[in-house]
Amino acid sequence: RTALAPRETSAARRKGKGRRGRGKAWSEGLLSKQKRSRRMKANDRERNRMHHLNSALDALRSVLPTFPDDAKLTKIETLRFAHNYIWALTQSLRLA
Repeated sequence: RTALAPRETSAARRKGKGRRGRGKAWSEGLLSKQKRSRRMKANDRERNRMHHLNSALDALRSVLPTFPDDAKLTKIETLRFAHNYIWALTQSLRLA
């Protein structure tokens, strides 16, 4: 600041001069609409993530030997079975 430049008053700052932020203040309706939109997008992403996870688990179940064949393993059972199956195959390869 120079001695010739007038000081900015707090009233001038409230009107928008020297204001920091993103611009105009959001109205309540616009904020709730934006929140709803973000929530719907997040829900869609989560739904797609779960569909992909379930598809991957179904593919894994299809290659695991299960008895009886019609028994569907849960998610955690599928992962534990796959881990143990891979371990058993590794051990059999080491012995061979």
